[in-house]
Amino acid sequence: MLHTLPHARLILPPYLGTGHGVVARSLAPHFKELIGTDPSVGMIQQAKSSTPPTKYPNVSYKESRAESLPFLRDQSVDMVVAGQAAHWFDYPTLFLEMKRVVRKGGTLAFWGYGDHVFVGSPQATEVLRHYSHGNDDMLLGPYWSQPGRSIVENKLREIQPPLTEWEDVERIEYEPGVKGLRPNSGTLFLGKKCTLGECMNYVRTWSSFHAWQEAHPGSQSREHGGQGDVIDQMFDQMRSVEPTWQILDWKEKEVEVEWPTGLLLARRR
Repeated sequence: MLHTLPHARLILPPYLGTGHGVVARSLAPHFKELIGTDPSVGMIQQAKSSTPPTKYPNVSYKESRAESLPFLRDQSVDMVVAGQAAHWFDYPTLFLEMKRVVRKGGTLAFWGYGDHVFVGSPQATEVLRHYSHGNDDMLLGPYWSQPGRSIVENKLREIQPPLTEWEDVERIEYEPGVKGLRPNSGTLFLGKKCTLGECMNYVRTWSSFHAWQEAHPGSQSREHGGQGDVIDQMFDQMRSVEPTWQILDWKEKEVEVEWPTGLLLARRR
């Protein structure tokens, strides 16, 4: 799809779609011009600092919400992309703006991913889900922003491009299994081998964990000299149900991880 639009003007809608600019930089070689947007001044500053113009002369960034792109002319965009961002949009307003800026035949591509799965470790995965979705205020469930988190966990199925304006709507999904690598017929987009220590650090980047920290300022991780926080407790519980994780240097143990993903594609009529 990317290689069919070598001279396209690509717009990345805001939030994590641009964020630090990772997606923008990875797509830059395929497009003549690429504009990343984000409503956060801080994110735009980080994206700019990580995107040197000498290396990425065709990439620029603007502070803007996806629902309002006044700096774009009507019918001027060949493709719009949102990576792990579309679950936050105001869809009625968004699609009015997409109708205005995307040319006929232009492409919409939104994707997102939910909680990861430990392949081959179903009991640890169940513990992760309990901590991520449980409603107790000592768990992470109450600290996800909604309805966005539920939308991304449901693989963006709530996002419905108006069929009067969009055609060739396609959804590509992947739901990982826990009994072995890639047991399903879906398309795997996101998976890797990593250590349990790296997984632990990754979970600490979750927005729900940051909100949990704000609600429990007295709880410090063991790594920082505390008695342990919710992530320490989660991994204690996972290790207790996975015998092969019960080793002295458990943080160095490598595991296979996959993410459930949803990709929404549509073409402008």
